[in-house]
Amino acid sequence: MLETDLAVTFDESTHEFVYPPAVFGPPHAEQRYLKDILHSMVDQESQGPEIVYSIAMDVGLKKDRADLLERELLFGIVAYADGSIGEEPVKSQGHIHSISKAGQMSTPEVYEIWSGEAIIYMQERVTDDPGRCYAVRAKAGEVVIVPPGWAHCTINASKNERMIFGAWCVRDFGFEYADVRAHNGLAFYPKFDAQDRIIWDKNPNYQAEKLIEKSPRQYSEFSIDSERSIYEQYEQEKERFDFVVRPDLYKEKWINYLP
Repeated sequence: MLETDLAVTFDESTHEFVYPPAVFGPPHAEQRYLKDILHSMVDQESQGPEIVYSIAMDVGLKKDRADLLERELLFGIVAYADGSIGEEPVKSQGHIHSISKAGQMSTPEVYEIWSGEAIIYMQERVTDDPGRCYAVRAKAGEVVIVPPGWAHCTINASKNERMIFGAWCVRDFGFEYADVRAHNGLAFYPKFDAQDRIIWDKNPNYQAEKLIEKSPRQYSEFSIDSERSIYEQYEQEKERFDFVVRPDLYKEKWINYLP
């Protein structure tokens, strides 16, 4: 697992995160069960792991807690099961971030993959025309930023390895599911082919033109350092991730945003 200042580990037997003495976190992880996400799958009768993913929201070094609260900034960690759900990979339901009180708009999210391999799928909107659609494949140590207002889901790209990531988000986070569910999911469905590679099927409820598959890029406009963990970067410069809480102050950076 990626070395970070937090040194949090995941207990496979209990599906709980284990925190060292200097780190705070919720006493129990929130679990997402197969029954909770089947409505977002192509085959809603699919079989898969009972616990699809485990979530710990509000994690950090105890010495940083007051600053994180003041900034309305929150760090979360999520562990995805390996395996598959029918022919589809283990993934989240897909949502849009709700409008935050801090900036009065939907907020971005900064992902950092800690172990395994992820695909962060995102599309500009959840109307019949979804706009640009991207699948960003990221390995351990790589960062992906989802912009405000875009619908997205997180996918474990491997059948054989658990995927774990950390993420910066706003403290009053919330998710909007209605439009995604009205379209039976997002514009492209991932599934495994016979060689266990991820391929994509179009969702017929959208008029999507194409899916762009790509690797993560350098987010120089937000001064992201690819050589250091995103928590360490916060430690070095406490205001570095203020754009997560106040995306309204960075509107020019979200115009024609490239994931």
